[in-house]
Amino acid sequence: MNPLKKLAGQTAIYGLPSIVGRLLNYVLVPIHTAVFLPDKFGVIIEMYAYVSFLVILLTYGMETAFFRFNSKEENNKEEVFTTTVLALIATTVIFITTAYIFAQKIANFISYPDNAEYVIWFAFIVGLDAISSIPLAKLRDQNRASYFAMVNLVSIFLNVGLNIFWIGYCIPAYHEGVSNIFTEYFFTPTIGVGYVFIANLFASALKFLLLSPIILKAKWKVDFGLLKRMLSYGWPILVGSLAIIVNENADKILVKWLLKDEIGVDAATAEAGIYGACYKISIIITIFIQAFKYAAEPFFFNQSKEQDATKSYALVMKYFVIVCSFIFLGVMLYMDIIKHFVRNEEYWVGLGVVPFLLLANIFLGIFYNLSIWYKLSGKTRYGAAISLIGASITIVLNLILIPRVGYLGSAVTTLICYATMVVISYYLGQKYFPVNYPVKRILIYLTAALLLYFGSTFMSIDSQFVLYGINLLFLAAYIGLVIILEKPKKVLIS
Repeated sequence: MNPLKKLAGQTAIYGLPSIVGRLLNYVLVPIHTAVFLPDKFGVIIEMYAYVSFLVILLTYGMETAFFRFNSKEENNKEEVFTTTVLALIATTVIFITTAYIFAQKIANFISYPDNAEYVIWFAFIVGLDAISSIPLAKLRDQNRASYFAMVNLVSIFLNVGLNIFWIGYCIPAYHEGVSNIFTEYFFTPTIGVGYVFIANLFASALKFLLLSPIILKAKWKVDFGLLKRMLSYGWPILVGSLAIIVNENADKILVKWLLKDEIGVDAATAEAGIYGACYKISIIITIFIQAFKYAAEPFFFNQSKEQDATKSYALVMKYFVIVCSFIFLGVMLYMDIIKHFVRNEEYWVGLGVVPFLLLANIFLGIFYNLSIWYKLSGKTRYGAAISLIGASITIVLNLILIPRVGYLGSAVTTLICYATMVVISYYLGQKYFPVNYPVKRILIYLTAALLLYFGSTFMSIDSQFVLYGINLLFLAAYIGLVIILEKPKKVLIS
């Protein structure tokens, strides 16, 4: 099978849970923003920002290390799996125990002194997800995409279903004075936004249970020599991943922490909520990127054994940018429709950040593509260094810009950070693992999408019907450009 077709198929299957999950999160966004004001929604945004850091810490690069060492013929696949799983179980138990003991102190530190239970709930969520990452990785490695999709989808549906029940039904029903078996026996009004976290906990527990048959197949014997080599390979991945998470989520935390002294904790949390809600709109492009990432990592490692591997990498990059640029254009041209996913108009003041965040995510996806050079060459320390540079940019620029322009500074910072990382990674990659990427063609597609979007902003048309029709022509123009440039050239035989 053509490797690109195989990757496309795997992206679709592996991405199904991500796509469904993200789309269902679209269902949750209007529910959450309709029920919770920005200051409460900001709690959700902040807590999940912390979670993103903790998941990386608890997996400490072992997922990528698993793929790397599992692909080496000299290694026993079962030993690699067993060693990885047992290491994560041990560190997870230590983490959960520590979080439980110091829950109140942690809650005080993050300004939620009355909600120490959040710390405990999230300790279990993060711990279960960390352990689950390796059996899920094994399914990806074995190309058991259907099983992978089933496990994730069941977990997602439970999470969303419980959110709809508690947030979408019980809270409004309680405020309307409705009294029935659901509001009396399955709902406590004081928990409020905490039900979002409880739903996540149930979903993570279910995922773990569904994957437990795979975990139980482990031999329960750690190869410490192998573990040492995996940790040596994985720690730069950990550093790099942490740096990437700083780039992705530090802004959601810093908005509150940098503004709370000036405008108060509640108002600062509300600002974080507005930013987080508008960030959700850019989720359309992250759906594709996440799906691509799930399929691409094992694909890139397996493809490395082929003679024309670098050619495949170049083609993947080009078509990745084509799709992402089209998504960017579609979202921005029809923002008047898409914004209604955020139900409460109080959040719409932050829509100006969306184009910056969409572009930033495109550059992040490009960086994922480029990162194959240091993963395949074993120079993971370079990847860590690049991500650390990005993290430094994120922290410094956020510290400078957030106090001056609020969350808009965070969006601009995110774009600058990822663009810088792409440039650095590209030039280092050409030195250590050259791939003939079609840079000019990629720049043409990105520029075309931007120009078409900016062109649309100068139109002043009262009729929405006419405007949407014109925007459709803009999309058609982009597709036409792709068709013209990618049309196979005829070869004349004399």
